[in-house]
Amino acid sequence: MEFGSLENRVVIVTGGTGVLGESFVNSIHSRGGNVVVLGRNRHVAEKRAADIRASGGKALAVVADVMDIDSLMAAKKRILDEFGKIDALVNAAGGNIPGAVVEHKSDLFNIDLASMSKVIDLNLFGTINATQIFGEEIAKSESGSIVNISSMTSQRVITKVMGYSIAKAAVDVYTKWFAVELANRYGDRVRMNAIAPGFFITEQNRTLLTKEDKSYTDRGNLVIKQTPFKRFGVPSELEGALIWLLSDDSKFVTGTIVNVDGGFAAFGGV
Repeated sequence: MEFGSLENRVVIVTGGTGVLGESFVNSIHSRGGNVVVLGRNRHVAEKRAADIRASGGKALAVVADVMDIDSLMAAKKRILDEFGKIDALVNAAGGNIPGAVVEHKSDLFNIDLASMSKVIDLNLFGTINATQIFGEEIAKSESGSIVNISSMTSQRVITKVMGYSIAKAAVDVYTKWFAVELANRYGDRVRMNAIAPGFFITEQNRTLLTKEDKSYTDRGNLVIKQTPFKRFGVPSELEGALIWLLSDDSKFVTGTIVNVDGGFAAFGGV
């Protein structure tokens, strides 16, 4: 079998309408997988699924919100009606919101707790919710795989994004905990791992890291200084790790957090 083959496997990508989600769904298609593009933006989901079908693949656009259990249940029914099974899940839904950003000069004891809670819920429970709803079907697969999306914010202190950092640290713990329990119950038939991206330009951080003329902000320059490769990542550079973790080429890998970060986590700054 070709390295990284996902031939005939049904893979759901939550957050499939995002910047990283686009790279994820296209890479899964390129390895022969049947892709479910799940997100809240109907137009984008349908466009990405249509593009995959136009290039000879199989794809389904599903509008659902990972914070809405009923919408996830309806999504599962639609996916099973279309494909008859679910083999893998990529929990890519997440992000941050302006209200949860703790500015350097803001009152540390007057944080917008409602926004903080919303970000923690989205990133942590958005991951847990999708796993709970789709995981039972994935457990029926002989080669089930669940890939969560972590972050450098779970490993290093990144200022301003406390809620996001807390959520991603919790995702790391969840990944390890749930991987062990999956193994206890299903052996090697279902695995859970996570990818921890370094700094990639997405819609949520674009204005934090770059200016309108594409030059770096002060924060962007600090990131580059801390990254040995001296650049930001591009979404396609996450694809190798994703395909590896979804495919049988990582059959003996579970409970692992894979850094794709240009050396950010390893560098001490000196």
